[in-house]
Amino acid sequence: MSDNPTEVKKTEGKKKKKNSHSPRNYQLPGGVWRYGRAAMYRRRRAYLKSRPKIEPKSKKRIHYKIKPIGGDKNGGTRLIQTRKSHKWYPTQDVPRKFRNRHTQKPMKLRKSITPGTVLILLAGRHQGKRVIFLKQLPSGLLLVTGPYKVNRVPLRRIDQAYIIATKTKVDVSTVKLPDRLNDDYFKRKKTDTKSRGKKASIFQDTETKYKVSDERREDQKEVDTQLLPIIRQEECLRSYLRHKFSLSNGQYPHKMIF
Repeated sequence: MSDNPTEVKKTEGKKKKKNSHSPRNYQLPGGVWRYGRAAMYRRRRAYLKSRPKIEPKSKKRIHYKIKPIGGDKNGGTRLIQTRKSHKWYPTQDVPRKFRNRHTQKPMKLRKSITPGTVLILLAGRHQGKRVIFLKQLPSGLLLVTGPYKVNRVPLRRIDQAYIIATKTKVDVSTVKLPDRLNDDYFKRKKTDTKSRGKKASIFQDTETKYKVSDERREDQKEVDTQLLPIIRQEECLRSYLRHKFSLSNGQYPHKMIF
């Protein structure tokens, strides 16, 4: 007890502060909450709270309609089906064909691929060879060539998913391509079957081998004669196109600049 009456009055006038309630959930330093939704549902005991039950409204489909019928002995009314059943059913479960509304759009050309860019093929019979990009066809495929006299790669179509674009470029602005080089030009025609002889049966028929048409040979010669002088102007470009792309030990493609 203190002798000063003023101090006693001060202590009586002050009210005791209540301890602040600590929250049930709080954020950790990484910005993640300490308890998840399920844990907080359990800690708050929300499952004890009574919730008003809402009964779903059931809409009953009416398949029949009531039709009044005259006559004393006819019952007065009759039920008639609003949706009649099919008169014919298929004997087998055939899957239903739906209309395909998807319209095929040509692929967008990568920024790194421009006319004259040297590409590396990653698939096909010419895998690993370097080719020159000429133009993009309406279908979105790329028209490329070796040229044929350099690395035996003729005029071909290829998807840009199966190539690597390099930084080496050739000036192809003066090269004039034939107008018939389109998607229909590269479609493979079906070959006719020929029997081995008169006594040969139907099951022994063989297909004739594919032969390159004269049109393709002429177009290849025309493109090669325009590309070869351009390739000779740049040093080591001919040998660069002739050699295949390959990796040795310690070389990683994701660390390379092509």
